[in-house]
Amino acid sequence: MAYKVFIDGKEGTTGLKIMERFAGRNDIEILPISEELRKDPAERQRLINESDYTFLCLPDAASVESAALCTNDHTVIIDASTAHRTNPAWAYGFPELDKSFREKIMSSNRIATPGCYASGTVAILYPLVKAGIMPRDYPVVVHAVSGYSGAGKKAIAQYEAEGRDPSLDSPRLYALTQAHKHLPEMKIIPGLEYEPVFNPYVCDYFQGMTVTVGLHSRLLSKKVTAANVQEMFAEHYDGCRFVHVAPLMGEGVLPEAFIPANTLAGTNDMQLFVYGNDDRIMVTTRFDNLGKGASGAAVQCLNIRMGIDEATGL
Repeated sequence: MAYKVFIDGKEGTTGLKIMERFAGRNDIEILPISEELRKDPAERQRLINESDYTFLCLPDAASVESAALCTNDHTVIIDASTAHRTNPAWAYGFPELDKSFREKIMSSNRIATPGCYASGTVAILYPLVKAGIMPRDYPVVVHAVSGYSGAGKKAIAQYEAEGRDPSLDSPRLYALTQAHKHLPEMKIIPGLEYEPVFNPYVCDYFQGMTVTVGLHSRLLSKKVTAANVQEMFAEHYDGCRFVHVAPLMGEGVLPEAFIPANTLAGTNDMQLFVYGNDDRIMVTTRFDNLGKGASGAAVQCLNIRMGIDEATGL
């Protein structure tokens, strides 16, 4: 049996990557939309309601509009936008966080996949809060770097243009007003009382991301060492197919004492590293902003909802 799948917004980076991950699958039938009708509400409504699964790879307002076009009880909507991620009626598409997240993905017809930066952030914060190590009012600061592919078509064109602005040669800090669209889920999904301070950089490489949270042990809810924190993460993510916790940073964990951000490009994997010392414990996630941070997560959620091996196509 082939499931009918419609991708609303297949021309964008996430939509194109989802299409790539469907290559060679015989259990998926893509419902095409003609170029002249791709923004036509009536045609999109027809395809959404004809599909078994619809992916929304759209800006927030357009995703809300498309979700409302679904008028049946069987179509599963998987939304890659920010629009529904903090809506409790929607499943949050990060199955490794907790068995309750996976169970809701398995049973829900409305699934919102995490943002790229949020994926790396909640992967760190959710276990810390759940384990009672981080208090809910902890003053979280998140530092992150991303390849420019996450910034959209316009930014990709800027970075890849001949004679581009020399400022694009260096990392560029942005979201300067502390109003980044991923902040609500960074707060709500882990159960924090306040939004983190968030410092993201877009950098001159195409694909890949690291997200880092530093912990002052004196401000934590209980006394822990860096080794205790690494052991907690290893237990929390034990058995996960795509989230892997490295041993406590030391000899042999990395080939050099650096954590490059692009080494998982093209995969759906996420690595988590604990390092620093017992006073200032550092935690970093590394993953592909277009993989586990976008299209890979969406396809993984599709597979889980279909009841097949979650790694199919990944």
